[in-house]
Amino acid sequence: MSEENKQRVLIIEDEKNLARFVDLELKHEGYETEIRYDGRSGLDAALNEDWDVILLDLMLPELNGLEVCRRIRPVKDTPIIIMTARDSVIDRVSGLDQGADDYIVKPFAIEELLARLRALFRRLDHEDEQRAQQQPTVKYRDLTVEKANRIVKRGEEVIDLTKREYELLLYLMENINMVMSRDVLLDKVWGYKSEVETNVVDVYIRYLRNKIDVPGQDSYIQTVRGTGYVMRN
Repeated sequence: MSEENKQRVLIIEDEKNLARFVDLELKHEGYETEIRYDGRSGLDAALNEDWDVILLDLMLPELNGLEVCRRIRPVKDTPIIIMTARDSVIDRVSGLDQGADDYIVKPFAIEELLARLRALFRRLDHEDEQRAQQQPTVKYRDLTVEKANRIVKRGEEVIDLTKREYELLLYLMENINMVMSRDVLLDKVWGYKSEVETNVVDVYIRYLRNKIDVPGQDSYIQTVRGTGYVMRN
């Protein structure tokens, strides 16, 4: 891989031995890497340079990983993989809800991390191809998704969604009247094997309903008990 074609990875990790180990392994695989050992310098590097992916620890000095992720997302859509020993569902949901793309639990084998990186880049390439072929807007009742600029509207009101909420809503709207199981939604929206469990889908459906539904009216997204979710005409 030529120098100009190398994928750039920012490692934000305060465990120096782990950071250096990951750094060396990624360099060996042909990635260009840099390390930051605290949240504040990591955030500066994330915002001021261009990266293909960020590997982000949660328990960081000066600024924790969730806050780093939260501050990156309004400015950049750089893929983020969280690396942490905290593996409860609520920790996973918190990281993903702040805009992370995947979650890997310490201790992990370097082969698993490398596989996740390859899968992430394959998914991003596939999404770019699909986006180029997609129609510019999708409509359902009074909801409109403008795919070119990733805007969701109810009538004329713009609804602010996270990246994952947007992708979940769009997939359901593009498959009207088709009941989607949690496993299918997890596969299609998250797009590759990760630490995410199917109950995270329920959490994101609840987030979506809180943002798009109108109080006193039927939900746009219907639950099919024992199966999954559907948007029906």
